[in-house]
Amino acid sequence: MTSDAAATPRSEITLRGVLLGIAITLVFTAAQVYLGLKVGLTFATSIPAAVISMALLRAFKTATIQENNIVQTIASAAGTLSSVIFVLPGLLMIGWWAHVPFLTTFGACLVGGVLGVMYTIPLRRALVTNSDLPYPEGVAAAEVLKVGTGSRAGAAEGQKGLVAVVLGTVASALFAALAAAKIFAAEVAGYFKAGAGATGLGASSSLALMGAGHLMGITVGVAMFAGLAIAWGVLVPVMTSLHPMPDVDVAKHALTVWKTEVRFMGAGVIGAAAIWTLGKLALPIWSGLVSAFEANKVRKSGGGDIPRTEQDIPIGIVGVVSLVLLAPAGWFLAHFLTGGPITSLAAPLVAIGIGYVLVAGLLAAAVCGYMAGLIGSSNSPVSGIAILTVLGASLMVGIVGRGVIGPDIAKALVAYALYVTTMVLAVAVVANDNLQDLKTGQLVDATPWKQQVALIIGVVAGAIVIPFVLELLNQSNGFSGAANLSTVAGAKPLDAPQATLISTLAKGVIGHDLNWSLLGYGALIGVGLVIIDIVLRRASNGRFSLPPLGVGLAIYLPSAVTAPVVVGAVIGWVYDKLVDKDRNGEAAKRLGVLIASGFIVGESLFNVALAGLIVATQKPGPLEVPFAPSEHLGMIFALVAAAVVVFALYGWARKSAEQIEA
Repeated sequence: MTSDAAATPRSEITLRGVLLGIAITLVFTAAQVYLGLKVGLTFATSIPAAVISMALLRAFKTATIQENNIVQTIASAAGTLSSVIFVLPGLLMIGWWAHVPFLTTFGACLVGGVLGVMYTIPLRRALVTNSDLPYPEGVAAAEVLKVGTGSRAGAAEGQKGLVAVVLGTVASALFAALAAAKIFAAEVAGYFKAGAGATGLGASSSLALMGAGHLMGITVGVAMFAGLAIAWGVLVPVMTSLHPMPDVDVAKHALTVWKTEVRFMGAGVIGAAAIWTLGKLALPIWSGLVSAFEANKVRKSGGGDIPRTEQDIPIGIVGVVSLVLLAPAGWFLAHFLTGGPITSLAAPLVAIGIGYVLVAGLLAAAVCGYMAGLIGSSNSPVSGIAILTVLGASLMVGIVGRGVIGPDIAKALVAYALYVTTMVLAVAVVANDNLQDLKTGQLVDATPWKQQVALIIGVVAGAIVIPFVLELLNQSNGFSGAANLSTVAGAKPLDAPQATLISTLAKGVIGHDLNWSLLGYGALIGVGLVIIDIVLRRASNGRFSLPPLGVGLAIYLPSAVTAPVVVGAVIGWVYDKLVDKDRNGEAAKRLGVLIASGFIVGESLFNVALAGLIVATQKPGPLEVPFAPSEHLGMIFALVAAAVVVFALYGWARKSAEQIEA
C-alpha cells in the first residue's frame, strides 16, 4: 500500500542541514552570551534561524520544510543553552575562577543539555500532542516555515501570507533600529508618588513583545495584567512606603524596591504556582510515559505501525541515556571539587549533586516546558527557575558543609552550589526551548525522533562554543565585582546582572543571612492565586481561568517586558472579535497571526545583527545618533509609531482576507 507520504521524498536530517545549523549556532551563541551578560536578557533564535535557513537552502530544489525545521532546531537548542551564563560568571565574581575552564564548563552544559532533551521526550505527548497550550513562538516559527518554503504555493492566501510576514518583519526591524538609534525611546515609562510610597509602569518599545502577546492569547494576557496590577498597584507602593528613600528620585526608588524585594516575592509566587502546575501535570506526564512504553512494545513486537508523527526516540533508550549520564555528571562534579578546601566532602557532595540534577532537573524541565507553552521561550523566566534551583542547591550543600571550618570553606560551598545550579539550569533552558521546537515540528509534519536527534546535535555544538565565548569576554571585559578585573584587557566590565543575583542568593543561604520572608509572602500570594484559578474554572465550567504562573511571571519580570505582551494580547483579541463577523474571518485571523509572527521575526533578526555589531565595535550603543530627541519626545514618537503600524497592518490583513475570498 502506498501513500502520499511514501511517494513524496522527505529529507529531514541532512548533512547540509546539520552543518548549516551548527554554523548558525556559532554566530547566535556568541550573540546570546554577550547580550545576556550585558543586559541580563536573551532572545529566541528559532525564528531567525528558520529565516536564514530558508534563504540559504532555497538554492537547493530538494530542500523541504522539514529540513529547514531541523536547521532551526539545532540552532535554537544551542542558542538557548547560552542561558547558563546567568550562573557561570558568578564563579568569577566570587573569586573561585580566574579563567573559564573549558572541560568543566563544557561538562555542565553537555550533561545538563542532553538530560534536558531526554526529559522532554516523554513530556512531548503530555505538553504538545495532548495539550492546548498556545506555544506562541513555536506556532510563529511554523507559520514562517510554511509561508517561506511555499507549502501554500500558488494559493492566494499563501501569497498574502508571505507578504504579511515580510511586512511585519520589516516594520518590527525598523522599529527596533529606531529604538537602538535613540530616536524612539527604548522604553515608555512613567513613575509617580503613591501616598508615602512610589510606583509607576514601564513598557519596552517592542513590536515583537506585542506580537508574542497576540499569539499567547487573551487568557495569558489577562493573567499577566493581574500580575502587573499586584506588583505595581499593590506591592511596590506598599513596600516603597515601608522603605522611604528621601534622597532618591521616584523612578529609582520604585525600581530599586521592585528589584530587591518585590521580585523575590514574584519568585515565591512562581515557586508556589510551579508546584501546583507540577501537580496538575502529574497525570498527563504519567499518561505520556505509559504511551511511550506502549509505543516501545509495539515497535519491538511488530504488532502495528506507529504513526510517523508519533515516533519518538524509544523510551528505553531515553532511560538508558539518562542513567548513563549520571556517570559523567558525577565525574564533572567531583572534578570541580578536586584540590579545593572541601575535597574531604566530595563523596556526599557529589551524591547530593547527582540526585539534585536528576530530580530537580526533571521538575524544572516540566515547569519550564509548561511556561514556554504558555508564554513563549523568550519570555519564560528561566532566571526565576535558577533562583529556586540555587536556593535548593545552597540549602543542601550548606547542610553537608555545616560542620567543616576553614577560611575558604564558605566560598567553596557557594561555588559548588553554583556549579550544580548550572547543570540544572542547562536541563531547564533546553527543555524550555525544546518543547517549543517540537510544537513547530508537529505543525510542519516533522518526525519527532529526528528532531530530537537534532536537538542533541545542537546541545553538543552549544556546549563546545559557550566556554570559548565566555572566556573571550572574561579576558576582554571581565565582570563587575570579579576579583580578576585587574588582569583583563581594560574594556568596560560586563554587569552580568542575573549572575550577580544568583551568586548573592547562594552566599546568603550558605551565610545564613537571606531574607526568606519575601519568598514566603510570595508563596502565600501564589496559593491565593491557585485558589482563585480553581474557583474561576469551576464557576465558568472551564471557560475562564487565571493561570497562576502567568500572574507570577508578571510580578517577577520587568513591567517593560510584560506590559507590551498584555497590550498585544488585547489587540489580538479585539482584532479576532472584529473579524469574527466577516464571512472570511478565519483567513483574516490567520493573516493576523502571520503579522504578529513577522513582528517577532523582525526584532529577533535585528537583535542578532545588533549583538554582532556591539561585539565588533565594543560599543554598547553603536547605532546611537547625535541628533536623538529628548527621552520624553522619544516616548511620544514610539507610541504614535506603534499605534500607526499596528492599526495599518491589521487593517491590511483584514482587507487582504476579503481579496482572498473574492
